[in-house]
Amino acid sequence: MLVSVVVPLYNEEENVEELYEALTSVMVKDGRDYELLFIDDGSTDRTLDLLEPFGRKDPKVRLLRFRRNFGKAAAWAAGFDHARGDVIVTIDGDLQNDPKDIPKLVSLIGEYDVVNGWRKKRKDPFIIRRFPSIIANWLISRVTGVNLRDYGSGLKAYKAEVVKNINMYGEMHRFIPAVASWYGIKIKEVETIHHPRRRGVSKYGISRTLMVILDLITVKFLQSFSTKPMQAFGPVGLACGISGFFINLYMVFLWLTGHPIGQRPLLLLGVLLVIIGMQLIGMGLLGEMLVSSYHEGQRKPLYVLRSAGNGEKT
Repeated sequence: MLVSVVVPLYNEEENVEELYEALTSVMVKDGRDYELLFIDDGSTDRTLDLLEPFGRKDPKVRLLRFRRNFGKAAAWAAGFDHARGDVIVTIDGDLQNDPKDIPKLVSLIGEYDVVNGWRKKRKDPFIIRRFPSIIANWLISRVTGVNLRDYGSGLKAYKAEVVKNINMYGEMHRFIPAVASWYGIKIKEVETIHHPRRRGVSKYGISRTLMVILDLITVKFLQSFSTKPMQAFGPVGLACGISGFFINLYMVFLWLTGHPIGQRPLLLLGVLLVIIGMQLIGMGLLGEMLVSSYHEGQRKPLYVLRSAGNGEKT
């Protein structure tokens, strides 16, 4: 088994050397074949200068250099694309995750497809980091149906096949377990060590919470309606259209019985509901056409096999 450890780095010059030594020590002691993928996410300090000697002297180290800062999701995506391992481990570069937990997570891969680190005793400020995280984890779990206590943990282990074909953007890196759940994966969450940040500053603030909520809406829509958009827009469109139709039918009845209807707000509501209903059903039809073109043009799978055969164990 080859284990690929993916480490995104952005302005972490104070932690790079200690991080490399800790990762190397843990992986050598573990005994599994491994590689370390350091992704420099457009750092403006000496992070890249400190990484390059590791790449020259250690064949286990590979460096990916971004031209500018593209964000954590892009760094993870690059790591997944270039990883050669059967198991891919992600870990943050700020030394708050403990590399000693990596063997524990990797040992569960096989029985599980994704192993998520849970920072039970998280060493971050409560108001600006932990409290928003508690709310976000609860919300993501309820919306996606994949219950995890720590979606934001950077320490995770995956079967390579799970993440190789997942497209990420925005804050999608934190939703990988939810997105991958479409494939019927098995997820395990285990408690991991978390250290306070000793050097450097966090690159992520409370302002990203809004972006997480917007990406969560996207994930929920893709999870539930990516192959059937009409089922998202159609019921609402029909409800609006039918309601508007009966309101307008009532207005016609009043008009035929001699009652004036020109100044009635109910008439405008009926017309508006019919128009909205037609628009929503039209959006559903357009969505169906786009989905059909997308899946047929790119041959996207509608199902995923775990195995195929005559029933004999392989």
